[in-house]
Amino acid sequence: MTVLETTELYRFFHTGDDEVVALRGVKITLNPGEFTALRGPSGSGKSTLLACLAGLDEPDGGVVSVLGERMTRRPEPERARLRARHFGMLMQSGNLFEHLTVRANVRLQMQISGHGRPEEIDGLLDSLGLGGLAGVLPAHLSGGEAARAGLAVALAAKPSILLCDEPTAEVDAGTEQLVIDRLIENCTSGAAVLVVTHSPALAARADRMIDIRDGGIVHG
Repeated sequence: MTVLETTELYRFFHTGDDEVVALRGVKITLNPGEFTALRGPSGSGKSTLLACLAGLDEPDGGVVSVLGERMTRRPEPERARLRARHFGMLMQSGNLFEHLTVRANVRLQMQISGHGRPEEIDGLLDSLGLGGLAGVLPAHLSGGEAARAGLAVALAAKPSILLCDEPTAEVDAGTEQLVIDRLIENCTSGAAVLVVTHSPALAARADRMIDIRDGGIVHG
C-alpha cells in the first residue's frame, strides 16, 4: 500500500500586504521501497513540502495521510506520535542535540521511537563513515559530518518514511556515493525515501524524480 499520500496541498505565507504561495495544489504519493528525488530551484517550495509531509507545518489546504491515517489538522501530540512511529527526517538544520555526542544522539532517537538496538549504533555510524566520530559533540563536526550524523539519527528508528533535505550537499564525491548507497539500502528494506537534492549523482540513482517550480509539481 502507499505509505504517504497528499491531496491538493496549498500553503500561503504573508509578509505585510503581500501573499506568497509556497505550495500550489501539490499531490504526490510515496511507495514502499521507492527512492524518490525532489528537485527544484531555491524558493520553489521543497523545504515547505517536506515540513508539511512530516506534520511540522500545517498546509492551508489539502490533506497528508500516512499509512491510512490523516496527519493534517490533528493536535500536535498526535502528529508527533505519527512522526515518531513512521518518520526519519534529515532537515537542513536542527538534526542534532548540541550537548550530546553523535552516539548519544542516535541512541536517544532509538529510545524515542522504540525501534533499533544500541548494539547496532556502531555499525550504523561505520556505514556512513562516522566510526571515528561517535564520541564527538556536534560543534566539532564539519558540515558534511554533521549532515551524515543527522542521517544516522534519521535512520536509527528504521523508519517507514525517510525525508532528507540535501543530504550530500557538503560532501566529496566518494562520501556522496557512500550516503547514496546507504539510502538505497534503506529502500531495499521496504522504506519510502524522498530526498531533496541538486546532485546529479543522487538523482541518477533515484527510481523516480519529482520536479517542483513555484510551489507546483511540474513533473513526476
